[in-house]
Amino acid sequence: MIRNIILAGVGGQGILLAARIIANAASGAGFDVTTNEIHGMAQRGGSVTAQVRYGEKVHSPLILEGTADVLGALEQIEALRYAHYLKPDGLAVVSRQAIIPVTVSSGKAQYPTDVEIRLQSCFQHLNYLDCPGMARERGDARLANTILLGALSNGLDLPVDAWSQAIRNCIKTPLIDANLAAFQAGREA
Repeated sequence: MIRNIILAGVGGQGILLAARIIANAASGAGFDVTTNEIHGMAQRGGSVTAQVRYGEKVHSPLILEGTADVLGALEQIEALRYAHYLKPDGLAVVSRQAIIPVTVSSGKAQYPTDVEIRLQSCFQHLNYLDCPGMARERGDARLANTILLGALSNGLDLPVDAWSQAIRNCIKTPLIDANLAAFQAGREA
């Protein structure tokens, strides 16, 4: 069985690091892993996505629409933008964060006021978290992506020790303990 994970967000939120941690955890658990990422306009606040696939043998890094087991989104509109990748019974873990795009701040578009209603109607299994708020409570806004990872780890079949080792492998030494605690907070949210 192959597991498919889509991560979505905006440049600078840590989507690529989160993908690296998932891939490292899956590899550490003995699975074959492939990844791919798209981060074209990330430096200008644009969309960033990553796809992670793992299983006994994975032949392609691409996830087809409607086949993702888990969608993790660090920005709520990005969750809606990539919802079509998720299986009908898949898990969506979505941060409550709203990052206002340039088209909205320039007056050319409006940010939806009914995002939570849209998310609830779009996803059968939704975990809607305040990742930035939880990260600030821990003293570091950069922990939001690790909190999201903790929450989405509940929808995957990887052992907790593989996640812990992946965090140790991918995070710089002075930040490991804070990220391990953030991951656990996400698992419990």
